[in-house]
Amino acid sequence: MDLRSEQLADGVEKISLVGRMDSIGGHDINVRLSALVANRKLLAVVDLSEVSFLASIGIRTLVVNARAQSMRGGVMALASPQPLVAEVLKMAGIDTIIPVYPDVDTACSALMAGAGSR
Repeated sequence: MDLRSEQLADGVEKISLVGRMDSIGGHDINVRLSALVANRKLLAVVDLSEVSFLASIGIRTLVVNARAQSMRGGVMALASPQPLVAEVLKMAGIDTIIPVYPDVDTACSALMAGAGSR
């Protein structure tokens, strides 16, 4: 599992996850994602376009980090999940906890619009 982060021009942090968020990949990403988002307020988009599998540990990682951002006044959104991953998110009800968007651009626009109303 790999994690890449980049600051987009509009102030949104794009976090790209690559691989399988299973028991092995999920643990590694949990530590790295938490280190990236735990101590600062962000508008963060997690790009799931290259995540091929999402297990319960991956779901937990996403929810815990989204809640941490919310507690700091930030926002985390998910973008571009592959069909299998999107189905898992929907079945687990994660789409009611963390906003899920069809692509990174739509997610960025929504985060920026929400930030303007705060």
